[in-house]
Parts: sequence; C-alpha cells; structure tokens
Amino acid sequence: MSRTLVAAVALFLAVAGRPAGGADGGSPQQAWWDRLQALCGQAFEGRLVRAPDDDTTFRGRRAVMHVRDCSAQQVRVPLVIDDDRSRTWVFRREGGRIELRHDHRHEDGTPDAVTRYGGYTVNAGSADTQMFPADDRTRAAIPGSGLRSVWLVEIHPGERLVYAANRVGTERGFQVDFDLGRPVEAPPPPWGWRD
Repeated sequence: MSRTLVAAVALFLAVAGRPAGGADGGSPQQAWWDRLQALCGQAFEGRLVRAPDDDTTFRGRRAVMHVRDCSAQQVRVPLVIDDDRSRTWVFRREGGRIELRHDHRHEDGTPDAVTRYGGYTVNAGSADTQMFPADDRTRAAIPGSGLRSVWLVEIHPGERLVYAANRVGTERGFQVDFDLGRPVEAPPPPWGWRD
C-alpha cells in the first residue's frame, strides 16, 4: 500500500465518527470543496503511481482530468485516457457530506453497464483529503465488491491532485497523481456530453 494511502487511511480512522460538517464555512470539507472549485475550467495531466500488475487501464497511457462543469453543489471532472472519453467523476454536496460517483459512458453516450458507483464522505476528512467508502448501491452494482472499496481524493493547491482507489484488505489499488502546477490543453467533451 502506498504511503499516501496508508496516511489517508490513518487520517480516516482518526476522524471517524466526527461530523462531516455542514454550512460551517471553516469546515475541512468546505476547504476541500473550495480547493476543487478553484480548479474549475482547468485540465491537468496525470502520472500513474500504482496499479495492479495485470491492469492496463492507465499503464502506458496518457491521463488528463478536466475540471469542466462546476456549480455551487456539483463539480464534474471528465477523465480522459488517451482517446477514451468514457469516464467522469461527479462530486456533489448533499446534506453536509460530499458524494463521489463514477459516470461511465459508451461512445454513443449511453450508460455503461457498470456506472454511477461510488459513495459519500463519512467524516470531516481534511482540507487536503476526502475519502469516499463504497456505499450499498456500489456493492450491489459491482460483482465481487463485497470487499470494501474506498476512494481517496487529495488536493494540494499548485502541486498535485491525487486520485486513489483501493479494495481494503487486498493489494488491488490504483493511484494517479495529476500535476496541478502545469495546466494542459483541455480535451474534447466526454462521450454523451453536449458543449
């Protein structure tokens, strides 16, 4: 397990049970949300840090995230892998928590068989890091995900955004670090989006 994920899991456990915050503008979640909002309109290239040996989703391919569609309650971040524009991360504020969903589409814009999986924050996290444990909807939608999945998103302004996914209790995990110090040209819109 990477040092980043180990540190994040330790943080997650340290603050478990604390309220996620709400309208308080000084909450860690609000600070994290503000950092995400500050990236609106920009695109950044990523570097694969870790992936399972047998996985080819990111290995040897160009990854670009584009913080493309922002409102006060929702931020959509397409993730383009080479010319594959099927993925979008959807972050949403809801009831004092932040939700992360993975929206997967086919080239014709129709939903993939496995889409809209993710979860909600369960504690305040920190201004740097928010964690999203898989919810019941995700465990029902993804075969074999009875093993608990958790997503971590770190935002270090001007430095990097870390996206990590792990199945807790296994070696299966991904981590891609995006260089926030060097914006790149925005990719075309994701499949199924209109400009």
